[in-house]
Amino acid sequence: MAVNKMEKMTIIAASEQEETILQAIQGLQTIEIKDFFHSNVDSSYIEKHFASTLLESDERQKKQFQTMLTEIQEALIFIERFAENPSKKKPIKRQVRTLRSLEEGFNEAIISGYLNEINAVKNSLASLETTRKELLAKEKWLARWQYLDIIPHKNAMENAELLLGSINSANQTLFVTELKNLDSIYIEEVYHSEHHVYYSLVFLKNQAEEVSEITTKYSFDPFSYPYAILPKEAYQRNKEELAELVTEEKTLKLKLASYREHLEELYLAEEMTYAYIHREEAKKQLLNTSYFFIMQGWIPIDEKRSLQTVLPTDEVYIAFDQPTEQEIQTDIPVKLKNNSVVAPFEMLTEMYSLPKYDEIDPTPIMTPFYMVFFGMMVADIGYGLLMLLGALLALRLMILPRGMKRFAKFFLILSFPTVIWGFIYGSIFGAALPKVFLGIQLPFPILSTTEDVNTILILSVVFGFIQLLTGLMVNGIELTKRKRYLDSISESFAWQGLLIGILIIVLGMLLFSNDGLVTTGIVVAIISALSIVIVPIIQTKSKVKGLAKGLYGLYGLTSYIGDLVSYTRLMALGISGGSIAAAFNMLVAFMPPIARFTVGIILIIALHALNLFLSLLSAYVHGARLQYVEFFGKFYTGGGRAFKPLKTEEKYMNIEKNQKVKE
Repeated sequence: MAVNKMEKMTIIAASEQEETILQAIQGLQTIEIKDFFHSNVDSSYIEKHFASTLLESDERQKKQFQTMLTEIQEALIFIERFAENPSKKKPIKRQVRTLRSLEEGFNEAIISGYLNEINAVKNSLASLETTRKELLAKEKWLARWQYLDIIPHKNAMENAELLLGSINSANQTLFVTELKNLDSIYIEEVYHSEHHVYYSLVFLKNQAEEVSEITTKYSFDPFSYPYAILPKEAYQRNKEELAELVTEEKTLKLKLASYREHLEELYLAEEMTYAYIHREEAKKQLLNTSYFFIMQGWIPIDEKRSLQTVLPTDEVYIAFDQPTEQEIQTDIPVKLKNNSVVAPFEMLTEMYSLPKYDEIDPTPIMTPFYMVFFGMMVADIGYGLLMLLGALLALRLMILPRGMKRFAKFFLILSFPTVIWGFIYGSIFGAALPKVFLGIQLPFPILSTTEDVNTILILSVVFGFIQLLTGLMVNGIELTKRKRYLDSISESFAWQGLLIGILIIVLGMLLFSNDGLVTTGIVVAIISALSIVIVPIIQTKSKVKGLAKGLYGLYGLTSYIGDLVSYTRLMALGISGGSIAAAFNMLVAFMPPIARFTVGIILIIALHALNLFLSLLSAYVHGARLQYVEFFGKFYTGGGRAFKPLKTEEKYMNIEKNQKVKE
C-alpha cells in the first residue's frame, strides 16, 4: 500500500521485431517508454560506432493513420447525423477486449472500402445540396415573374421594345406617373413584394432614350429573362426538379443508413487507429538503426514477469536496473498501489497531487477519515442504500470506463458509512426511525440531530483532533526516516505533545475536575512548547534568529485552532441535510390526501433527489477540503509525475491483458 516500486527496463532487439515488441508492450499497458534521446542515457558510443546505420524518425506511417482516424471520425459523425431511420440508432456497447483480439478484427482494406463508399455518398449529398440551393434561388425569382404571360425573346417587335425589371416600391408612384406622361407606352405590374415592384414595359423604339432617363432616375433594375418557355412553366419545372432532388436525397440517406450495420466495425477501427498512432509516437522515443533498436522504459516491479512472458526472451535482450538517485529525483514516474478498498480513493490524492517516488502515499491513511467524514455529512439510511444500489447496478450491469468504474466503487464504499451514520442519527429519507419495533425498544437515534447538537459538535472536533495528531505522527515518522531527528521533534512530536497537553488540561478542568490531570497537562504542554522554541535555536547559528524562529513557530498554535474549527462542518452539513429532508417530508405531508398521493409522490421523489445530489456534492467537496487543507498540510508535499504507460485510447472499450479477459 504505497507507491509502486519501479525499475528501469532496457530492451535491445532486431529492427524487424520492433513492431511486435511494441504491440506486446502496448497490450500489457504497464510500461512507460522513455525518450532515449532526452534521457540521461549515454548514447555517445552508438553515435560513434553506428552513425552510418542510425535511422531518422519517419512520420509517414503516423500521418497515414492520423488521416484514417480523421476519415473514420468524420464518417461516424456523418452517418449519425444524416442517415435515415434515426430510430435504429444503437450506441456501441462498451466492451472488454485484448489488444490482440482488437487487432485481429481490424481489416484496413475493408475499412478503407467503407470509408470510400461513405465518402462517395457524402460527395453526392453535398452536390445535391448545392443543386438544391441553386434551384431554390431560381424558384424565388421565378415566383416573381411567373405571371408574365409571354416569352420575351420570342416576342421581339420591329418598332417596339419590351423591358423587364424592378424598382424600389417607395419610387413606384413617381416612376409610373412619369412613364405615363410618355405617349404609346404600356406598363404592367407583374409582381409586388414587400420592398420591390416588378414591371414589364412596352414602348416604341424611338422612345428608348426618354424611357432610359426615367429608369435611370428611379434606379430601375433591368432583368433579362433566360428561358425559352413561359415563366410559369419554368417555375413548375423547377419545382419538379426540387421534388426529384428530395427523392434522390432520400435514396442516398437510405444507402447511408445501410452503413449503420458497420458502425461497430468503424468504432473498433477508430480504437485500433488510435492504438497505431500511439505506437508510432512511441517509436520516436526509441533508438533505431538498420539492424537493431534500443528501448528504455519504466516498469513496475510486479509487472516484470508479465513482460518476460509476452516477449521472446531468446531473441530479445532485456535488462532491468534500479533507478539512480538522480532519476528518483527528476525522472521516475509514480504509480500508486493499494488494495481494492483504498484504491478508489486514489483519485482524491491524484486531484491534489501525486506523491513523489520516495514520499509516502497518503491514500491509505486518508481513506478511513474520509469515509467517516463523508458518512457523517450525508448520514441517512435511505440515501446510503440508494448509493449502494446505484453503484452496484452500474458495476454489475454495465462495462464502465476505468475512471467511471473507480468512481462507482468510490460511492459504493462510501454508502456503508452513510448507512451507519444514518442509524446513529436515526434518519431514513429525513424521517425518524421508530423507537419501538415489534415490541422491542430500539436504541435509535443514538445521537439526535435536534437534541444532541453540542455532542455532535464536540464529536466533530474530536475527529478533527485525531486526524491532526495522525498527520503530525506521519510527518514525525517520515522525518525520522530521513534522519532529521530535531525536525521531527520541532515540526511533529512536540506539536503532538502540546496539543495532547492542552487536551489533558481541558479534560482535567471541565470533565474530571482533577488537579492532577491539569498539572500533568501543563507540564506536557510546557515541555512541548519549549521543544518547539529550543530546537530552532540549536539548529541556527544565530541564537537570536533561532529564538525568533522558534517563537514564530509556536505562534502557529493559532492555525491549529482554525483547523479544529474547520471540522465543525461535519456537524453542520450532517444536520442541515437531515433537516432539509425532514422539511421536504413535512411540506408534502401538509398537502391534501389526493394531492399527496398523486403530485406529492412525484414532488417528494424530486425533492429528495435534489437533496441527495446536494448532500453528496457537499460531502464530497468538504470531505476533500478537510483532507487537502487540514490533513495533508501537516505532512504531505506531493509533486510526483504520473505514470503514463504505452496503451490504447480506450474510447469505446477497456483493454485488458490476455489472461484477465473472459471472451
